[in-house]
Amino acid sequence: MKLNIRGDKVTITQSMKNYITEKIAKLDKYFENPEEIVTNVLVRIKGLEQIIEVTALTKRFTLRAEETNEDFYAAVDLVISKLERQIRKNKDRLNRKYQNIEELEFNFSFEAEEKEEENSSTIIKRKNISMKPMDEEEAILQIELLNHDFFVFKNIDEECVSVIYKRKDNNYGIINMK
Repeated sequence: MKLNIRGDKVTITQSMKNYITEKIAKLDKYFENPEEIVTNVLVRIKGLEQIIEVTALTKRFTLRAEETNEDFYAAVDLVISKLERQIRKNKDRLNRKYQNIEELEFNFSFEAEEKEEENSSTIIKRKNISMKPMDEEEAILQIELLNHDFFVFKNIDEECVSVIYKRKDNNYGIINMK
């Protein structure tokens, strides 16, 4: 995997880089071409807590996990375990979805540029996303892989922009914008 490791208000030492690289290499076994996958790792500190955020961008989907712990190494271990669980949990769904497709041109980059607004008193974060046409089943897969509460996508079945969201009863709801 191609790793981009950066720290937000923390200096990343060589031993930290080595540990992250070693742990993320464990995920290579789940991918056919791990050298084509770009993985972004963000290390942040909030108080005494170490926050590790990992986003793996593949051709087909995006994996994302975040963990917090007082110990940096424990936080890295927890986030890698979470990513492995996500992959194993969704492995059958992924195989079923992509089994008959040889060459895919998907660009899921939901994890787009984030801009902090400096002069705004109400908007604190802005994201730009590029939407790829997909069906509702694929949107459910994305919401599970990203571990988000909602997902915005271009619905090919309804021919509109839709928002799928996770309900409190662990089912999904959908909002269509026509």
